[in-house]
Amino acid sequence: MARHVIWWIRRDMRLDDNPALSFSVHAESLLPVYIHADVEEAPWCMGGAQKWWLARRLRALDAQLTSVGSRLLVVQGEAAKVLADLVDTTGANEVVWNRRFEPAARAQESRVEGALDARQVKWHGFLGNHLFDPEEVATKDGNPYQVYTPFARNVRGRAVPAQPKSAPRAFPPPWNERSKRKPETTEAHRESLERSIAQLELEPRVPWDLGFRAQWQPSEDAANAHLARFLKAGIANYPVGRDDPSSVGTSLLSPSLAFGEIGIRRVWHHSARSGAPQESVDKFHAELLWREFATHVLFHFPKTDLLPLRPEYARFPWRNDAHALRAWQQGQTGYPLVDAGMRQLWHTGWMHNRVRMVVASFLVKHLLLPWQDGAKWFWDTLVDADLANNSLGWQWAAGSGADAAPYFRIFNPTSQAEKFDADASYIRRWVPELARLPASAAIAPWDAPPLVLAGAGVELGRSYPRPIVDHPMARERALQALTAVSKRGAVSRSQ
Repeated sequence: MARHVIWWIRRDMRLDDNPALSFSVHAESLLPVYIHADVEEAPWCMGGAQKWWLARRLRALDAQLTSVGSRLLVVQGEAAKVLADLVDTTGANEVVWNRRFEPAARAQESRVEGALDARQVKWHGFLGNHLFDPEEVATKDGNPYQVYTPFARNVRGRAVPAQPKSAPRAFPPPWNERSKRKPETTEAHRESLERSIAQLELEPRVPWDLGFRAQWQPSEDAANAHLARFLKAGIANYPVGRDDPSSVGTSLLSPSLAFGEIGIRRVWHHSARSGAPQESVDKFHAELLWREFATHVLFHFPKTDLLPLRPEYARFPWRNDAHALRAWQQGQTGYPLVDAGMRQLWHTGWMHNRVRMVVASFLVKHLLLPWQDGAKWFWDTLVDADLANNSLGWQWAAGSGADAAPYFRIFNPTSQAEKFDADASYIRRWVPELARLPASAAIAPWDAPPLVLAGAGVELGRSYPRPIVDHPMARERALQALTAVSKRGAVSRSQ
């Protein structure tokens, strides 16, 4: 029987090394379709930064497909119903996709599978965006991992991930002789695509995205350019450079991985062959495996997006302080490194990972505000927002999740700045009020002599805020709360 296939595009927006696409490339017809089913993602509907990225990525993907004789169909609605309707109108007898592992996405796939089974339509789900299937990794006792190091040891001991496959050179046409949908001219298709994207309301209504435009070009070519730049100039120094927020010491691939613009297998194997010192390659691969670990944890503990993995933290005495939360969100805490990170996030949709840890620790430990508040803010403002990574990272900072930071680890934002931004170049860039201060004063302006502040045009409490919380007091307060919770957890586990 002739194969007429629908390629359901999800977080796999690429032609290179795409298992679902590779499986379908010899079909008689292949219709690529992106379904915007945001309501099915609740409570984690796409945030503003992700929407910005998606609008541009859809256009870029359509341009790629048009160049190989195909085109992208963009539809809004419930995935199961949309695909069932498309099967009826296109005469397709097969649907393919790459699997996702978030709870809502898994439920969505189940509904799609049921709708296709009811029509006796073949379907295939592939592992396209991860190195390992979270269902197939377990401890010796058959349980899911909750600690990274043994998880990483397990997967490193497995067979090397498969080599990536190049993008197909030839593409089946998007329509077939059985289709009730008429092929559009190229010009008509572009107009139709723009209408479809406009209906998704992805674009900001006010131009808050100027920094995004300067920083990012959502496309498969841009993702590969980031990888090439990193392998040439960044990976060799990665163990050290990854902690310097003022330099481009990381790969900047996280948004592209989140949207599937680049395949994780290509990133893995190209970095392995980069010629960089093995220590550097191993460290970079370890970070890629943290992404795998995060997916593993969320897959097996699907409620950890909003609930603590460690149950004793459900009774943690979080504070309710809207003023403090707003100051943190706006980068007005009076702690320059924290404020620099939060302003970088708002301006570019991205934040350096070292600074992410500092600002997260500040929210949950200095301010004692719920980690869920931080997770929701990151979800809305990060272009690389990924539910598994976001949940794991915030629970790590709070001490409530898998392989979490010890409860007594409380980052001092001042000493972190002294260690990782000693010349204050990162702070000066993102907190321009402090740009004329010497490094030590820019890191801790409250300790600077009045004449130094005045000479730089800084007036604490007016041009730049005083710290909203005292570090020694906040540290002691957090330790008391965290110690109490930790002891309760130890008691409950011993009973």
